[in-house]
Amino acid sequence: MTTNDPFRMDISRHIWETRYRATGEADMRATWKRVAEAIAQAENAEREQWIKHFTALLDDFRFLPGGRILAGAGTGHRVTLFNCFVMGEIADDLEHIFEALKEGALTMQHGGGVGYDFSTLRPAGTVATATGSIASGPVSFMRIWDAMCATMLSTGARRGAMMATLRCDHPDIERFVDAKRDPTALRHFNLSVLVSDAFMTAVANNGDWPLVFPGLVEARTVKARELWQRILRAAYDTAEPGVLFVDTINRDNTLADRETLTATNPCGEIPLPPYGACDLGSLNLTAFVISPYAAEARLDLDALADAAGTAVRFLDNVIDVSRYPLPAQAGQARRTRRIGLGITGLADALVMLGLGYDSDAARELAATAMRTLRDAAYRASVGLAREKGAFPAFEAEAFLASGFARRLPADLRDAIAVHGIRNSHLLAIAPAGTISLLANNLSSGVEPVFAAEAERRVLGSDGEYRLHRVVDYACQLWQQQGAGLPPAFVEAQRIDPRAHLQMQAALQPFVDNAISKTINVAADMPFERFADLYRQAHALGLKGCTVFRPNPVTGAILSQPPAGEQIHCCGLEREAD
Repeated sequence: MTTNDPFRMDISRHIWETRYRATGEADMRATWKRVAEAIAQAENAEREQWIKHFTALLDDFRFLPGGRILAGAGTGHRVTLFNCFVMGEIADDLEHIFEALKEGALTMQHGGGVGYDFSTLRPAGTVATATGSIASGPVSFMRIWDAMCATMLSTGARRGAMMATLRCDHPDIERFVDAKRDPTALRHFNLSVLVSDAFMTAVANNGDWPLVFPGLVEARTVKARELWQRILRAAYDTAEPGVLFVDTINRDNTLADRETLTATNPCGEIPLPPYGACDLGSLNLTAFVISPYAAEARLDLDALADAAGTAVRFLDNVIDVSRYPLPAQAGQARRTRRIGLGITGLADALVMLGLGYDSDAARELAATAMRTLRDAAYRASVGLAREKGAFPAFEAEAFLASGFARRLPADLRDAIAVHGIRNSHLLAIAPAGTISLLANNLSSGVEPVFAAEAERRVLGSDGEYRLHRVVDYACQLWQQQGAGLPPAFVEAQRIDPRAHLQMQAALQPFVDNAISKTINVAADMPFERFADLYRQAHALGLKGCTVFRPNPVTGAILSQPPAGEQIHCCGLEREAD
């Protein structure tokens, strides 16, 4: 664009002004320049050249860094540039429980969302040997976290986002599964059950399933299939819990030799070890479409690969220039140098290329784009290792033996063996909701387009919600040359839910972290069909599954909330990105 104003929609300008604009910035280009200059401070040589490269990468929304980076980099504020963290393991005694609570509060104060695995807390009704007191169980303690998050919001902190996980064999799993049936309970949490392969086998065989906790002699046994149905019924009725296929996650982990992952960030795209952090950014696929809507329309894979290489360097630099709420978080980030580069605008790019989201051709194109991104990102990280050194925890043999690294091309595996790699993980697909709205209402992440036109409620700086009429980005572009809707346009509600799963499955082999994906289904979908989606998700090798059905507890997506209603922390209106 030749103008200094890249905004085509009022809502996008509003998002910039209320969330990402720093004091004194006249336009979005000033924001991009601030961010590029701040991130380039990690460079020891050719800093001015990297400022230019990073500015070009950001220009016209080609690359969308995580919201904390856009809001905080170069402002001088004492904030973290990481969107979210998984917190430390919660030891099963009161002192450590409240220390963990304090660490969560301090992290939220800096602008980070938090994830916890509550499986380490003893079940309700058991006796604590040291004091003789009766344990209240993990769900009870989660209510304290929920109250803390609400208190943080009342102080003007950015909306808190929290993830809670619990093992499928924890004795309190039924309480956890049904916790959200109370529409006032745990509204600041997303809940996910850690589902093991052994549990899925027991479900398939209609076997018994022991509920156990370390140190407790007595174990209760339930029918695996009954527990599975309970999980799915709760998801059907309340949209939670989601499921995380924890064995798939750990098999794929490039650091499987030294860490067991049991929690994720609030939106699920990055499984992390204790004190791990989300360093996120998304490449806008619509920016790489050549001749949109023309017969010769294509995705410029060379340009995408080039941008991916620069984006890897950008996100790697974030690790060095960011503040951290806790020393343990800084230590974990610098030992492994995890980043999460992904894509957004997938559905709009497909529309511009004339491909229906639910077609084989669309899945093939998406997989090709993600493979290109994977190879370019890994190649760039090897190059950074040659220049700046591999991540400190790198051990070539163990890394290359991991499930994900075994799928890399032979030349990349050879390069890693010789030179090492700068980042333990490189790829994640985030929801990218707010930043995609900033970029003129792109389709977010890998989700289909919700609607050609819709009303979006957006939180203003005065704490009030306002409705904005929004038009999908690809439809805006089409309407510049004609009326109606693009030929390949299809709204999310008209896409078979299995096509959602198939798109996620097409991308997952090329993503070393995970994919945030919500499968939206109609309110009248039969329970049996709804339930089968979760079984398919496990069979397809996905790392997690979230299915949203409009329901009395959470309402419908994009609906206007009743006056005074607390918005769920990780709905479309959250600012987790």
